[in-house]
Amino acid sequence: MKKERIAIDLGTTNTVVARWNEGLDAPEIMHIDSICRNTKREGDVDDSFTVPSCVYLQAPEEVYPFPLKYLYRRFRSKTRGLIGRRAVEKDGGLFSPRYVNHFKSYLGKNSYQFIGSLGKWKFTAEDITRIYLRELFDEIRRRKRIRPSRVTFCVPVDFYEFYRARLQRLASGMGLEGIRTIDEPVAAALGYGLSIEEPRNILVIDFGAGTLDFALIRTEEKSSEQGKCLVAAKEGVPMGGNLVDAWMVEEIAKRYAYNFDRFSGDPEMQWWYRILLNEACRLKEALFFRTSDTFYLLPSPLMENYLRNLPGDRNVLKKPVDFTREELVKLLEKKGLYRVFENLIGSLLQTAESRGIAENRIDEVLMVGGSTLLPGVYSLVEKRFGRGRVRAWQPFNAVAFGAAAFAAERFRKADYITHDYAFVTYDRKTLKPEHNVIVPRGTPFPTPKDFWKRQLAPTCALGEPETLFKLVICEIGRKHTLDQEFVWDEKGDLHLLKEGDGDERLIIPLNESDPTLGYLNPPHYPSDRRARVEVSFMINEEKWLCTTVLDLKAGKYLLLDRPVIRLK
Repeated sequence: MKKERIAIDLGTTNTVVARWNEGLDAPEIMHIDSICRNTKREGDVDDSFTVPSCVYLQAPEEVYPFPLKYLYRRFRSKTRGLIGRRAVEKDGGLFSPRYVNHFKSYLGKNSYQFIGSLGKWKFTAEDITRIYLRELFDEIRRRKRIRPSRVTFCVPVDFYEFYRARLQRLASGMGLEGIRTIDEPVAAALGYGLSIEEPRNILVIDFGAGTLDFALIRTEEKSSEQGKCLVAAKEGVPMGGNLVDAWMVEEIAKRYAYNFDRFSGDPEMQWWYRILLNEACRLKEALFFRTSDTFYLLPSPLMENYLRNLPGDRNVLKKPVDFTREELVKLLEKKGLYRVFENLIGSLLQTAESRGIAENRIDEVLMVGGSTLLPGVYSLVEKRFGRGRVRAWQPFNAVAFGAAAFAAERFRKADYITHDYAFVTYDRKTLKPEHNVIVPRGTPFPTPKDFWKRQLAPTCALGEPETLFKLVICEIGRKHTLDQEFVWDEKGDLHLLKEGDGDERLIIPLNESDPTLGYLNPPHYPSDRRARVEVSFMINEEKWLCTTVLDLKAGKYLLLDRPVIRLK
């Protein structure tokens, strides 16, 4: 069995396991079919790679071939458990005392609190975490034929040091050769392709299922060795995607004149409420990409014959409800999500400024967590910090990817450009746009002054003499990894770069409102096919694309090392 280093992003709701793929020289998420979420789920957002962070406790006699039921007190340590999807299916939505989720939050705050039970036995957060990790490692060995040798755990920056110590102690008795930890913001930085050896200020926005957290961190040279960072400011609220799902169910319940309090509070109605929350989550994710979709009060045809009573006429319940992205945005505005977002940013920046870090000294803004895909969230962050500083295309995988690179010690020593950039020209005959790549993905910076240099002739697209020399710089969205990537266009609309897109690219103009790079005097005439300007591009140490433009006919520089756009 092959030994490998793996990384575990142990989340409150979901867990992601990653490793470094030597063949691809890149990190990849490990899909463990037996415990990951439904691998056949249809939809734009793929969560099949996540393992639900939950355990369904099993008594020894349910697992071992020999009888132990008379030796409970002695064999409590032999308790096993189903984890991930198996645990969810076994519990069936009943939330029995055997079913335990959200154990991470208890492990970080009060690890000795009892959170689950099996008969007369009670289990602490440490007990549940030990069972979860043991079963997780066993599944990796069985399903992937991989023996985890060294494991790196991602750690929230607001958890105390004993959380690291407990994780290391729990995992130490599971046949591992080494255990390391890395702060989640540092892992996110690595996952987004940043070097963590040079001092920089990074704002990490973590918007997941349960919480909205902002952490302004300072990375230093020791970050690359220890995986730790200095937290300059932090803000957060218990607001996440799960709460948005509840808001959507409440809104739709009003359309049917249903009593939402009965939905969410009556124990007899909890089973249906949980089903509606899942349906709301599906609808919410569909609206990430589409302008409207349909909500079904009876998501499954099997519910039509369900034995439990449903409040209302079944024929009415069969009628679908259309819900639009615009309605979702209005709902989020009504509930104050955007206002909370802006207030948290303002409060964090105020704290940062009191500690000597002004807003313009924040080098990068990283967005992680599935709720960052909610409509309006990216636009809000982009408007505040500028597109060039925001990295958001790997909200689900950035932390796990970075931890995998850290585990394999494959993190980069220098920064590099993560997307392709090109300028637009037009074919003289067809007038169709052509995109000429000037900065390919993976380019380290700063670059030499003449990194890209060509002589060009203005196209005079309108057939008139050209007095302005213009170049529109574009960012090219193209799938580069094994897993899903997301791109926002200039309108703020979200696009998913899917597997098998081939040469299909998402072209995003970046300086369309100000593309002028110089004035031609005398003008350039359409009949003149000779090169008129010499253009060169370079990337400076602050990641700005700078251009120098020489008018060959006039013999003078129109621009000299002028910053045009900040790259990612």
